[in-house]
Amino acid sequence: MEKKFGKATRDAYGEALVEIGGKDPSVVVMDADLSKSTKSALFGEKFRDRFFNVGIQEANLVGVAAGLASCGKIPFISSFASFLVSKGFDQFRMAVAFSELNVKVVGSHGGITVGEDGASQMSIEDIALMTSLPGFVVILPCDEVSARALVFEMAKHVGPVYMRTGRPKAPVIYKSGTEFKIGKGVRLREGKDITIIANGFEVFESLEAADRLADEGISASVIDMHTVKPLDTDLILEEARRTGHVLVAEEHQIWGGLGSAIATFLAKKHPCKMGFVAIQDTFAESGKAEELLEKYGLTSPHIVKTAKKILGR
Repeated sequence: MEKKFGKATRDAYGEALVEIGGKDPSVVVMDADLSKSTKSALFGEKFRDRFFNVGIQEANLVGVAAGLASCGKIPFISSFASFLVSKGFDQFRMAVAFSELNVKVVGSHGGITVGEDGASQMSIEDIALMTSLPGFVVILPCDEVSARALVFEMAKHVGPVYMRTGRPKAPVIYKSGTEFKIGKGVRLREGKDITIIANGFEVFESLEAADRLADEGISASVIDMHTVKPLDTDLILEEARRTGHVLVAEEHQIWGGLGSAIATFLAKKHPCKMGFVAIQDTFAESGKAEELLEKYGLTSPHIVKTAKKILGR
């Protein structure tokens, strides 16, 4: 598959936020001193009276958002995923999830593709943490088209939502105007031998892996599971029954992410042969994004190798 880069998913988020703000005056946006990086600054430039920088105090950011939501506002809050999720988790748990408030959370610079910023700023556990919170929807788009569409879906959804966005430009997967729904995965390719389920940057890697597998006579389905919670269990079950082999690829710790969620579901409904491409219980390091993906086993050759192992070939 040809690799054509579009915008980063964080850019798509910022642009969509401006459009949403122009339509709904109840939308307010806050950041923790990183708005130029998260791209929420675009909203601040357009709607200064509805944009607040709380400074480097992520826990307070979540608390303020909860207060605004309790008064009928729709707060979108942004910061680096590693800071926002880790430092604000207690507030997310009690002020947002327990209180069932309509807060929209966007953790930027997710995964190891942050690159040169290093391990302290690489969020590799955010999906596990946020899916553990009752009532939270958790989303991880793969390109600018899906990110933009899913930000609009976030705004329409009543209840807390977490979305991870990325720092680098993302390969374009979808045509402009493609529709997305929370909780509904997208079958990008249909195969008969194995199903590869992925999100984020791993969607492109999975499509590339499917091409390589096809050259070896292996037919692979590829599913973009952009919503980790709630899972599209109907699509997962359909694929597991048809191919009998499932591989999950994600830019996240192997513990508690998309793979864990799918394995838990299939263990109950349709046990089958499975494999996982993920970060293997380790922190990463500073380096170029593409080099880190290769070193930590997240590129298409690793997906191909894992697929062939599952199939016993």
